Amino acid sequence: MAKFVHAMIRVLDENKSVAFYDQAFGLKVAERLDFDGFTLVYLSNAENTFELELTINKSQSAPYDLGNGYGHTAFVVEDVDAEHQRFEEAGFAPRKLVDFAHEGKTLARFFFVQDPDGYEIEVMQRLGRYQ
Repeated sequence: MAKFVHAMIRVLDENKSVAFYDQAFGLKVAERLDFDGFTLVYLSNAENTFELELTINKSQSAPYDLGNGYGHTAFVVEDVDAEHQRFEEAGFAPRKLVDFAHEGKTLARFFFVQDPDGYEIEVMQRLGRYQ
């Protein structure tokens, strides 16, 4: 059996990204590894063992082209309405709350927000299969 341990994204500004993920989702730096050409920063929180790896390429000076292949990451929260308001107050510009249903049953309640590098993040109500 394989264990899924992290996802990696490339970011331009380490401090801005670390601050965003901390303020938005409570992710803290679990480890930071500095190499000649790049830095790896692993972020996590007490909710799980899965980590987000930020890669900062020292030669990169322009924003990354995310292309059309990237989808999104997702976080579940206890009160998505309260989080939406908190994100608005923090200036994160969350998109509208959405109720997603199938055959009359609510599957998810969520909103999307972008991180400082433009990566899409879904913030979902803890509900059903999203625990």
